[in-house]
Amino acid sequence: MTKADLVSTLAERGKITKKQAEDILTILGETIKESLQKGEKTILPGIGSFSCVDRKAKTGRNPRTGVEIKIPAKKAAKFSVSSTLIDALNRPGTAKID
Repeated sequence: MTKADLVSTLAERGKITKKQAEDILTILGETIKESLQKGEKTILPGIGSFSCVDRKAKTGRNPRTGVEIKIPAKKAAKFSVSSTLIDALNRPGTAKID
């Protein structure tokens, strides 16, 4: 599903304009990003949760030349799928997420 598809579905199901749906989607993305930047966890009930994890510095290899390179430590976003969504995916005919 593309962003345009998602916006159309949100507008149709929410009985709002596509502009409003796009604004909601943009605000949701910005809010999740700001939460992660603060080190907070964002939970979307029935869908999953976003969290920020620290990746340690490590040594890697350039696959083309085989030369070792140092990969610096960094922060990364992590998404954990909720068990409710996993169950819904594995039960035929149950697409509703609470």
